[in-house]
Amino acid sequence: MKKRVCGAGAVLGVLVVFGALPAQASTAAPPGTQRGGHVLPLGPADLAETRTTTTLQPGVTLTRIVRGEDAPALSWTVEVTIPGGAGSPDPDAPPAVLKEEASAEDLAADLVRRGFQARAEEVRTPRAADYAGGTLGWRVRVGSFGSQTAATAERTRLRAAGYTGSAVYTGWDGDSSARGPWHVDVLTIDPRRFDGSLQASYGPDLESRETTSRLSQEAGATAAVNAGFFVLDPAAGAPGDPAGVGVYDGRLLSEPVSGRPGLVVHDDGRRTQIARLTWQGSVSGRSASLRLSGINRVPGLIRNCGGSAGDLPTSAPLHDVTCTNPDELLAFTPDFGPSTPAGEGLEAVMDARHRVVEVRSPRGGPLPSGGSSVQATGRRVAQLSGLARVGGHLRVATTLRDEQGHRVSPSPRTDIVNAGPELVRDGRIHITPATDGMVHPGDPSWYYGWVHKRNPRTLAGVDAAGRTVLVTADGRSTASLGLSIAESAGVARALGLRDAVNLDGGGSTTMVTDGKVVNDPSDAGGERPVGDALMILPRRH
Repeated sequence: MKKRVCGAGAVLGVLVVFGALPAQASTAAPPGTQRGGHVLPLGPADLAETRTTTTLQPGVTLTRIVRGEDAPALSWTVEVTIPGGAGSPDPDAPPAVLKEEASAEDLAADLVRRGFQARAEEVRTPRAADYAGGTLGWRVRVGSFGSQTAATAERTRLRAAGYTGSAVYTGWDGDSSARGPWHVDVLTIDPRRFDGSLQASYGPDLESRETTSRLSQEAGATAAVNAGFFVLDPAAGAPGDPAGVGVYDGRLLSEPVSGRPGLVVHDDGRRTQIARLTWQGSVSGRSASLRLSGINRVPGLIRNCGGSAGDLPTSAPLHDVTCTNPDELLAFTPDFGPSTPAGEGLEAVMDARHRVVEVRSPRGGPLPSGGSSVQATGRRVAQLSGLARVGGHLRVATTLRDEQGHRVSPSPRTDIVNAGPELVRDGRIHITPATDGMVHPGDPSWYYGWVHKRNPRTLAGVDAAGRTVLVTADGRSTASLGLSIAESAGVARALGLRDAVNLDGGGSTTMVTDGKVVNDPSDAGGERPVGDALMILPRRH
């Protein structure tokens, strides 16, 4: 496994805002307070909240926060759905459930005539920095049940009548009146005392998924969390491939989703920031220079979009959507996997000295040791064919730029993982779902399921003292409700984060300490293999 490898979406939690507590110290907060800071802004103010903090290594603490542990159970219901993500294996794909008021009322009335206790409910969502919020739509629900078993039985009855529905716990709705419980784990890295390193890891190669615990064990990490978003569906690319920016050991191995934020870890974790990034890439020969479309991904498939002009349906970011383009030029390094993607097109293969040793069509195959390649599809084939000659030299160049257009030059001790949306900027709540592609035109149900409702989340950021904080919140259970994106921002701010961003969540959310998973991943099969992870490593003697 590489010294540093990084991945998709997960959670590292570091609690720094409330000050250091003795190892294994446990505190119970009176309403509205917590030693040195604020209780989490979840549910009513009178909820009990406990915190237990453990020192994992010098400068690294793990804090478990439990809020509303004694909350009374809420009801289950059946939400009438249109199945989302046809043909997609992604278990986090939100179902389509929202309609306009008239259609929802008509459906509810039809269900009532068929003997179901149906109702139509308006769904309103909070305003964000770049999204007006307000009424998302109307949902249709059937019954109120004291157990999941009873709700599932009603769902079965609905299906027999020709309707589609899912059993849902009303505590996942995002209503502020819910009393929990919530389980939040926080990793805090204090650069003044930290003697190890914080690194991103993707495992043996980019195109394969690994569990966070395996990545952690193989690296000998003290703690780890899943990191950025990644390809899950083979129809969307190579499973495990970062779906956005990926910089490992200072090397750009996956291009940004244009303008979306990345979590930037400098100097092995001594300095962390959130930056919005774009990129430029080119391949040059003696006679010309050609613009690159991407790095280390399946040609024609742009997960989360935000690519080039000509991509369909959009060149803007659009989360959980795979844009397409038949005419692409992509660079590959051995980090991608044992073999480059196979298919129609052309591939120029270079050795470690950038000399072209093979021009192959169809494309796809292994690369020489230390070598690389450039693949062309569609109309870009003729361009590459005119540039690449066996025995000639090709040079690939890539440049990252920040929001101001300034060049970003990562050092070998810099890692960047993709993220979004922003949650906190300069100490203020600053949520950016529209900018980052989480508002799907014509599909409010997606926003409802992914942004508005509570889900497992992984968050990351930095506080005013320069401490890196990694947070995971369990969800999709009655034992821990999860967080909406708005609640995630509130939690990050309550933890004292000056800047914070959302990483991959849902079934990807995982935290590991000493090689063992310490949170409760939500997938039915247990811990999910992910694209990359953030790992806290001990001091190397």
